[in-house]
Amino acid sequence: MLDLTIDDFRAVRERIGRHIHHTPLLGSRQLSDLSGYEVRLKAEMFQRVGAYKIRGPLNKLALMTPEEKQRGIVCSSAGNHAQGVALAASIHGVRAVVCMAENATPSKVAATRAYGAEVVLHGRIWDEANEKAKELVRTEGLIYVSPFDDPDLIAGQGTLGLEIVSDWPDVDAIVVPIGGGGLISGVAMAAKSHNPNIRIIGVESSDGPAMKESLAAGRIVTIDCRTVIDGLRVRTVGEITFSVCQRYVDDIVTLPDTDIFDSVLWIMERCKLVVEGAAAAPVAALRAGLIGLPPGSRVACVLSGGNVNLDQFRGLSWN
Repeated sequence: MLDLTIDDFRAVRERIGRHIHHTPLLGSRQLSDLSGYEVRLKAEMFQRVGAYKIRGPLNKLALMTPEEKQRGIVCSSAGNHAQGVALAASIHGVRAVVCMAENATPSKVAATRAYGAEVVLHGRIWDEANEKAKELVRTEGLIYVSPFDDPDLIAGQGTLGLEIVSDWPDVDAIVVPIGGGGLISGVAMAAKSHNPNIRIIGVESSDGPAMKESLAAGRIVTIDCRTVIDGLRVRTVGEITFSVCQRYVDDIVTLPDTDIFDSVLWIMERCKLVVEGAAAAPVAALRAGLIGLPPGSRVACVLSGGNVNLDQFRGLSWN
């Protein structure tokens, strides 16, 4: 059972701190007025690779033995995890292979290669690319780096939560997007270790609420995931992340993709910040009135990344 303390996260931060940015916690008058809470935004789009995903791989690689580093690592991802693994491997001088679906966005493939990773295109969906990654573990002896269900990865992601409680010790609640659950697991343990009364609220797309349905069932369930938002599109959550969320997450709310995408534009217009779909989910939940807290509560929203797929905007006619 994974159970990390604030001191554990401080040790991780010491281990990886020189390679990451301590991203700002920005006040938002517009969102505070709209919600009735005091809202601050954890701006992780300013992190290296444009998302929090660099934190976990850096910690995992720092803890690997010389023999493991010699073997190299492999992962499967369509975006942020790929780039986080690629850059972390480059920093540590480790070979990295990233498996992506054949229809992956060309800009994301190029960015992953630019960080020094070898890209293998295989299959049409993430699951097929992931099978290729597992095959390379068997045939080449590479070490698999999970996108979310790994203790060292979760510990690295949790440094984001450590930064929030360090910058805002009296925060009342932290709202976090959920895909496979790695980010919210780390943030929840860091925050609750600082103050067990901090409420941890997860946000999923109602078109793919894998963690919410699993927690409701009391076991991990595989869902028919229809969301098109990359960072939220997971059919089956991890065993470790499920266990942590059972113990540390107070509530999970859901809303449709359309509401989340609308909040991407709202954040751009009102907050002057560029965020990707998953990162907008906490703000979408606040705007929809789904966060049931007393008026005036101090609420941190995790904007998990800013790697927007600009290909979606090309060819549009602007009036």
